Amino acid sequence: MAPSSVVLTIDKSSNISLVEVDDSETSVFLEKQKTASTKQFSWLLLLKAQRILSFFPWITMGFSKTFLSVKKRIALSDSIKDEVKYKEKIMYRFIRAFLVISIFALCVEVFAYFQNWDLNFIPNEAMGLLHLSYMGWISFRAEYIAPSITMLSQFCVLLFLIQSLDRFILGIGFFWIKFKKIKPVIDIDDQSYDLEDPSTFPMVLVQIPMCNEREVYQQSIAAACQLDWPKDRILIQVLDDSSDELLQTMIRNEVHLWQEKGVNIIYRHRFVRTGYKAGNLHSAMCCDYVKNYEFVAILDADFQPNPDFLKLTVPHFKGKPDLGLVQARWSFVNKDENLLTRLQNINLCFHFEVEQQVNGHFLNFFGFNGTAGVWRIKALEESGGWLERTTVEDMDIAVRAHLHGWKFIYLNDVRVLCELPESYEAYKKQQHRWHSGPMQLFRLCLPAIISSKISKWKKMNLIFLFFLLRKMILPFYSFTLFCVILPLTMFIPEAELPIWVICYVPVTMSILNIIPSPKSFPFLMPYLLFENTMSVTKFNAMISGLFQLGSAYEWVVTKKTGRSSESDLLAFAERESKSFNEEKIQRRLSESGLEMLGKLKEQETPAVNEKKKNKIYRRELALAFLLLTAAARSLLSAHGIHFYFLLFQGLSFLVVGLDLIGEQVN
Repeated sequence: MAPSSVVLTIDKSSNISLVEVDDSETSVFLEKQKTASTKQFSWLLLLKAQRILSFFPWITMGFSKTFLSVKKRIALSDSIKDEVKYKEKIMYRFIRAFLVISIFALCVEVFAYFQNWDLNFIPNEAMGLLHLSYMGWISFRAEYIAPSITMLSQFCVLLFLIQSLDRFILGIGFFWIKFKKIKPVIDIDDQSYDLEDPSTFPMVLVQIPMCNEREVYQQSIAAACQLDWPKDRILIQVLDDSSDELLQTMIRNEVHLWQEKGVNIIYRHRFVRTGYKAGNLHSAMCCDYVKNYEFVAILDADFQPNPDFLKLTVPHFKGKPDLGLVQARWSFVNKDENLLTRLQNINLCFHFEVEQQVNGHFLNFFGFNGTAGVWRIKALEESGGWLERTTVEDMDIAVRAHLHGWKFIYLNDVRVLCELPESYEAYKKQQHRWHSGPMQLFRLCLPAIISSKISKWKKMNLIFLFFLLRKMILPFYSFTLFCVILPLTMFIPEAELPIWVICYVPVTMSILNIIPSPKSFPFLMPYLLFENTMSVTKFNAMISGLFQLGSAYEWVVTKKTGRSSESDLLAFAERESKSFNEEKIQRRLSESGLEMLGKLKEQETPAVNEKKKNKIYRRELALAFLLLTAAARSLLSAHGIHFYFLLFQGLSFLVVGLDLIGEQVN
């Protein structure tokens, strides 16, 4: 047989015969094909290498841009002012000391790792001084430190599970209400008022408290003046606490314009501005004419109700003499403005659709949201009226009304447009007030709750669920467990937290929280990380309110942008713009109007030169570096879930600390 022959052999040769092919050029052909295949494979490797190499400049450019942005952010921040502010904070000192110790411990662990010091085996030969000291530290932490950390972590995990159970029960109540399609209904016999007889409508007082609300005062006044209610059965009070005299004049002129249109509206300004919003509302309720009114609707300056707001809320009071409050739901015009507003929307959707709705249906009690609600004036008076003792006057009056036997109704279908804080600075100040005030109130109300005549079940609900679990325990375990104990256990592995505490339960609870806003599911992980990031602010606020520290009584009006006017009042603005502007021009051709115009021009000139800046939050930055240090330590122990959680949580704190979330200022 020739050397270039190819033989094919078949086992079952009944129908197939042996074939022999003889070709002297076959080897040459195979050699060429092999060479071509090698060249193609080489070109394929080169192409993949080119794609990989082209990816590195993109990453390098991204990191360089990020580094330059961070460097610019730090350079433009008012570091001296922030440093003085944070040096006075005990928590910042604690976190900074914890960070220094963690960095030192990480250096020791890295050195021990590369020295191959076995933690479970002590060699027979003599150890060096460093090795001996390290092994002594291992024994000391396992015997004395780890048990204490384990006890604290188990306590926090227990609180975590109790709070998760509370959320789960609220979720069951939410699904039950949805499944049964339960909602508050108006009595059939008293469903509506006689439109031809305005005297059948009750007298309603509408209050708009505001303080330096330059961006939103026009649309809030306009929305209140367009409420569909008989003109002789409604009075609108614009309660202006502004400190800017020019703004006072502008608001007063706006009220005057609506008065000339036939709207029953008045302007009030206090000379002695004490008690913040509670003092403002208390002063307005002391007017003699208030006794002629049966109900009062409260609308903050950035809230624009629909014209049928009163017709959807006030009829619920008919036939229910023990009903004290009807609360409507908030709807946010700027919920998609940035990542911060999207995350806030998730939280508040759960609050209104789950917490408020479930508590309103099963308990007839919930915390008044401070606005977008209608009160029976008799309920306010019997409960003691507005008090200035805390920064959460809305929760204060709700608790006292509940202790006096008044019932509440929540209307999830009635929505009032408002706006969310778009900057982290505004949101942080708002959350500080919302979490310090309840602790102030708890200290003041506890004796009254215990001595009240309500049932024991309602007392337990107020003390253990409403105050302790949802207002104190939640921020306590969130900060302690995920921002202190978890990074600490990376350096004390004998007290390591189980994976289900770090991953499974938090993710499950986040999914439950996000169900009322299903369009926000893509933001599930950012929401989980951001909630843990905000725990430091909420914990600090809770401590300051509980122990009456100085920051507990800070009241900062949440900054508004006026975006609600873009959707709610656009049609009205287009319809009224020409006639409205003509009236303004004619009325302001006076000496006072020219003076106000001159002041406006003077005020606009420095405003152009004044530049806003994003801030640096040193407490959040310190926690970011602490968590990233703990993440680096977890690599030495090959902790998978722990590493990724600490890494992304540290990056979340870094983003917040550099004020890269929310409104950005160029």
